[in-house]
Amino acid sequence: MRKIMFTAALVTVLAGFCVLPTACGRRDGRPRVALIMKALNNEFFKTMEDGAKAHQRANSSQYELLSTGISIETEVDKQSGLVDQMIAQRVDAIVLTPADSKQLVLPAKRALDANIVVVNIDNKLDADTMKKVGVKIPFVGPDNAKGARKVADYLVTKLNKGDKVAIIDGMPGTYNAEQRHKGFEQSMRDAGMQIVASQTAEWDTAKAERVVANILPGQPDLKAVLCANDLMAEGAAAAVEAAGKSKQILVVGFDNTTAAQVLIRAGKMLATADQHADRQAVWGIEYALAILEKKAQPEDKETEVDLITAESLRK
Repeated sequence: MRKIMFTAALVTVLAGFCVLPTACGRRDGRPRVALIMKALNNEFFKTMEDGAKAHQRANSSQYELLSTGISIETEVDKQSGLVDQMIAQRVDAIVLTPADSKQLVLPAKRALDANIVVVNIDNKLDADTMKKVGVKIPFVGPDNAKGARKVADYLVTKLNKGDKVAIIDGMPGTYNAEQRHKGFEQSMRDAGMQIVASQTAEWDTAKAERVVANILPGQPDLKAVLCANDLMAEGAAAAVEAAGKSKQILVVGFDNTTAAQVLIRAGKMLATADQHADRQAVWGIEYALAILEKKAQPEDKETEVDLITAESLRK
């Protein structure tokens, strides 16, 4: 899979779109909504951005969209800076996918203090940190633990009680990584599986390949690898294949990327979860607009997650 790279301040210029860092005045009174994403080297967020742009084009008379993000998950300071840029541009709303659940709370608070509506999508901001600084920001997104559990419960149907499994986690400190681990772990423990390894690969394909390659020699009876996103599942599948164990070890992921679908169809991955990247930003944007129009009160809204398997891809 080709990975599409973006710079932190990249914003595509289309009808209804603005370019950073030049301030864009309102046109015809339309509110300006900023979509600030993370990890634009990840197909998931490119799909999210494409969905947002398509929605704006279809509703160009309703709002303007400023779309930007960081290149990789670890650029937390850069993402904080993007929030400050949007505050300086006096946008009306920010739809944020935080790279870090705790560190992006203060930038989000600065936006709220500037009377900007903030809606959190994809990765939930930390509740305790928000409480400490006195803010409450609505989250529009999936129950990651529930979604991970769907994938893991399907995996259980292909395993035997007592089988050994490994969990490959996302970025430490992020809410979605913690929740996906929780869903995986609970399913495995309830089914009587042995979790023999649990390590982070920070959402990265190459890191996941190295981590799994290092796990395999010490766990010759390993039966499955549960990965918190599909990028890491790609790396895990590559390590398993390189070890000649594709028929012995099952790999599952989360996100339903194009590459994951290819691997599932080829029998190199068992399943993944679709949290509908193309619609997540749209749900957040629509909610932000409803709050601006006083048609909604800020509160959390859960969105759907679907299990993706070879069977479902054949439908």
